[in-house]
Amino acid sequence: MHLYLRFCAGLDRLATAFCVLACLALTASVLAIVVMRYGFGIGFIELQDFASYAFAVLLIFSVPVCLRRGGHVRVEVLSENLSPAYARIADAVAVFLFLVPVFGLIIWADWADLAYSWSIREASVETGGLPGLFIVKTALPLGAAMMILQGIAMVFEPRADHTADGEPSL
Repeated sequence: MHLYLRFCAGLDRLATAFCVLACLALTASVLAIVVMRYGFGIGFIELQDFASYAFAVLLIFSVPVCLRRGGHVRVEVLSENLSPAYARIADAVAVFLFLVPVFGLIIWADWADLAYSWSIREASVETGGLPGLFIVKTALPLGAAMMILQGIAMVFEPRADHTADGEPSL
């Protein structure tokens, strides 16, 4: 189990690096697009595609990063009055009853489209756009697989739910 948790921590570092790079690329490309369009009246389709690709990667990989850091949204009215043990059980039930099936379905439903995209080496739909859309489309099932792995790691990861004074720990 320790090896699995270390593997998931490594995946988290990798996903975080993808998010940082995608955020930097998105910021730089959008800034360049705005300056070129409004400063010089020039449009650049490849740069617009690059911004779209960076946004897609940022969005997809930020979801497992958020889960790993406990930033997911909980809609539980009763849990604030119940014990930390209940929260752990509720997390386990939610992961195995909802998270794993939903993200497994995403992988399964996307597989045929992804295989076709790779077979034709799909490029941008815009004339003169960037090639490599098939690589960007690969991020969706990878992100879904990372969500499944991080969800399972979240269930099995030892954690202190409260400090000595009863306040939640971060």
